[in-house]
Amino acid sequence: MELKEGYKMTEVGEIPEDWNTPALEDVSQVIGGGTPSTQNKEFWNGAINWFTPSEIGKSKYVAESLRKITEKGLRNSSAKLLPVGSVLLTTRATIGELAITTEPSCTNQGFQSLVLRENVNLDFLYYVLCRRKNDFLRNASGSTFLEISPQKVKKTKVPFPRTYCEQTAIATTLSDIDTLIARTEKLIEKKRAIKQGMMQQLLSPYDMEGRLKDGWIKKKFTEIVDYVHGKAHEQHIVDDGKFIVANSKFISSDGEVKKYSNHSFLTAKSNDILTVLSDLPNGKALAKCYFVDCDNRYAVNQRICIWRSKGADPLFLYYLLNRHEYFLQLDDGVTQTHILNGDIERFEIDILDNKNEQIRIGKIFKSIENEMNSWVKYIGKLQSLKQSMMQSLLTGKIRIYKPEYEPATQV
Repeated sequence: MELKEGYKMTEVGEIPEDWNTPALEDVSQVIGGGTPSTQNKEFWNGAINWFTPSEIGKSKYVAESLRKITEKGLRNSSAKLLPVGSVLLTTRATIGELAITTEPSCTNQGFQSLVLRENVNLDFLYYVLCRRKNDFLRNASGSTFLEISPQKVKKTKVPFPRTYCEQTAIATTLSDIDTLIARTEKLIEKKRAIKQGMMQQLLSPYDMEGRLKDGWIKKKFTEIVDYVHGKAHEQHIVDDGKFIVANSKFISSDGEVKKYSNHSFLTAKSNDILTVLSDLPNGKALAKCYFVDCDNRYAVNQRICIWRSKGADPLFLYYLLNRHEYFLQLDDGVTQTHILNGDIERFEIDILDNKNEQIRIGKIFKSIENEMNSWVKYIGKLQSLKQSMMQSLLTGKIRIYKPEYEPATQV
């Protein structure tokens, strides 16, 4: 393939002619980690951050580790104290996860951490390494668990603008997107907390003295819903079928984890409420509900039950019944829990008597969920944009800075 004018082919692909391909050891000092003896209590519960790979990859920055070590523990181990602004790179078992330290920290031996040399932009290096995860995985080896050696990390080549200003321009563009994502995630968390508080207020049938509030009544559950058990669909799973199989994973993931079938032996109707009847001890799926908003789309699997309203507002019932404490108390924390017909038949539920009030409350919670879902979609668009821009900016396919105007500070 013919090279674009002003570009060259290198071991990391096509990049601008005025970019370099330094090894990581050229742009940073690569430092391993260590673990103080767990037999010596004087080494632990100090003030020094000590990260493990399982703590890395959830966010761009890390400030505080789950466990900490003492100065004595640091001195008596191979752990090294890393300065603020170090890049933590996981290299054992969990490969290629990254984070930037905002406090002095050290790590266990599952890392090769990078302390930057002069004229290297921290955020640029972080984003370049994000794109190298598959390369790290390919270079990892090991029979017990995968590991990439310190030498391989040091020799890893990366595409790099020669000038600090161009690195910064690229990093700033990508960081701005990350900032938008983080702000939107905070909005979602704030709205989720508001929703939780409102649910505790509007869906709680009892006052502070334990008395049933005005407008709430107690009824047999089977007086307000019919219930229908799902059927087995496991033998009819296909890659892309007419029906989504509503099983435990589908419901517990709020519809994110899907399987499909071209057959449905029990099809949910619009306004049905699907609930999980079985789960492991202390599981998060038991009595989890899913609200059906259309006909002829969901094949209801075994160990899933349909709650079908006899007159109460279905949306209100969905919020009232989702992970209802009556069903959760059936979990003994030891054996697998199964909600049986007898449990359903014995259930007496507290419910608002006024249907108009039910409808009002259901609409409030649905409006909050719609707002949160729109933000989640917005985050998805930002993440797609970020991936596209990383592909273009970190390879120099798109230039957002003209290096000819910069003083000669080069990598």
